[in-house]
Amino acid sequence: MTVSILCVCLGNICRSPTGQAVLEAVMPEARVDSAGTSDWHVGDAPYGPMQLAARARGYELGQQRARQVTAEDFHRFDLILAMDEKNLADLEAMRPAGSPADLALYLDVLDEGPRNVPDPYYTRDFDGVLALIEEAARAWNDRLSASA
Repeated sequence: MTVSILCVCLGNICRSPTGQAVLEAVMPEARVDSAGTSDWHVGDAPYGPMQLAARARGYELGQQRARQVTAEDFHRFDLILAMDEKNLADLEAMRPAGSPADLALYLDVLDEGPRNVPDPYYTRDFDGVLALIEEAARAWNDRLSASA
C-alpha cells in the first residue's frame, strides 16, 4: 500500500517543503507533497536560507514551488501533517465534509520535545528545524510501516 502525505505550514516556503523533502528521502515509496494555509508565497521557491540548510544535509528543495491547500487535498491525501497547532486549526476549519484524510501535527509521533515545529523564517534556527523534521520523519516511517 502506498501512503500519501501532505505537509502543511503557513507559507509553504520553509517547514512544509522541508518536511516533504525529508519524508521523500525516508519513505521513497510514499507520495508526498506540501502546501501552505496562506496564499502569500504561491509560486515561490522555498526560502533561500532554508534551501541552503537542507542542501547541507543532502535534501534538495529548489524544484519545489509554494502552493495553497485546496479542498481536493483532503481527498487526495491519506495523512495531512500540520507543522504547528495554528495550521492544524486552520486545516480543521477548511476541511470539507466527508474528507477521509487523517490530520495530525508533524511532531505528534515524537515522545518528547515540542508539539510545534518552530518557524525558522522568524527563529533563524534552520538546522534545529531540520533535526526535528528528520526525527519526526523517521518516526512517521516507523509508525506507518508498522500499521501497513
